[in-house]
Amino acid sequence: MTEASEHDGTTPERGAAVPGQDGHGGGTGDAGTGTRNRSGTGSESESGAGAGGGTGSGDAGAWAERSGAARPGRAAAPRVRLVDVAREAGLSKTTVSAALNGTGRLSPEVRERARETARRMGYRPNATARQLRAGRARLIGYVVGELADTPWTFLESPYFARLTGATAATALARGYAVVLLPAGSLQSEWAALPLDAVVVADPVADDRIVEDLLAARIPVFSDRSVEGRSGAHWVDVDAAAAVRQTLDHFHAQGARRPVLVVPDSTTRFHQEVDAAHREWCAARGLPVRTVRAAEPGNGPVIQAVETALGAGPGRPDALLMVAEASPPLVLDAARRHGYDVPGDLLLVCVSEDETAEHTQPPVTTLSLRPEAVAEAGIAHLVAVLEQGLRETGGALVPVRLDVRASSVRSG
Repeated sequence: MTEASEHDGTTPERGAAVPGQDGHGGGTGDAGTGTRNRSGTGSESESGAGAGGGTGSGDAGAWAERSGAARPGRAAAPRVRLVDVAREAGLSKTTVSAALNGTGRLSPEVRERARETARRMGYRPNATARQLRAGRARLIGYVVGELADTPWTFLESPYFARLTGATAATALARGYAVVLLPAGSLQSEWAALPLDAVVVADPVADDRIVEDLLAARIPVFSDRSVEGRSGAHWVDVDAAAAVRQTLDHFHAQGARRPVLVVPDSTTRFHQEVDAAHREWCAARGLPVRTVRAAEPGNGPVIQAVETALGAGPGRPDALLMVAEASPPLVLDAARRHGYDVPGDLLLVCVSEDETAEHTQPPVTTLSLRPEAVAEAGIAHLVAVLEQGLRETGGALVPVRLDVRASSVRSG
């Protein structure tokens, strides 16, 4: 049957074939007919004609009204099928399927008609059927291994907030949904979920979730701490290179007493930062100055900053903030201790906080590029799940040092 012959604008069977049809709002559905609302006042719906002309359902609510299923006391509205969208749009089922899947040789007008009709009618593909065909639920678990004691506070971190959002958006663009899991998740909390894979961002050394996931034969995507493990894949930033780049920048500006403020954390990233800082100082015969923030959050981290900048012989002349804190608060702490930035103290923050550009002076930031990490991670994940990639390798994402006035001495 051709597309034109499938739909002639009358379609009496649509009003009669659905159980519960009582005649209101049904019939031929000309463009000017209108659809009655639930109150029975006779007011017309906002739109009459369908995208293909002739049927005039207006929207999914009107379609449910004509089916009789949306009325009080009736069963829930039946699921809109692909054939329903095809009838409404005046197209064949094959054409609508191609339009929604982005395949086939269709004109932009036909493709848009099919998509707009599907949107108005509330059509959704049958996820169960897709799962059976593909053998996947298209669900990705996501957990931030750090901050296990307060598992949902990672969204207060500009870095993790951007990493999480970028991971979800990138995955959705590839047809996968992200399920947030708490840090330190027990197997009972995720075992019943049909997860195709799990992203574990910055796992801590004693977190068993990686072992539990791999034991359950669920692919794990994490940082380089999982390198070489069967079923595990990694994307990471080069922490050592980032530290060397920043300390070299300080050194070029004349700093000889840099101090590092780092979280008291067992993640691979923070362990590598600490080791690279020690190696850099040893190579230049400089004292190793490190202060650890006992807990995450602006309060504990600023307290660590004040300890690092406290009075004493040989006060630091450069501060590398790896523990995440608000750049304006770091500047305030430096000023409270009598430092002029950058005159007395050069400052670089590992941060994705946009306020850094608008402080006085603007603060130099070391960006770990969460969007690039998410992009590389999801690309690798899709290659494993859909292309059968078996190698357990990974990729290093370069960081970016955005130099601003806080780390540059005039003259």
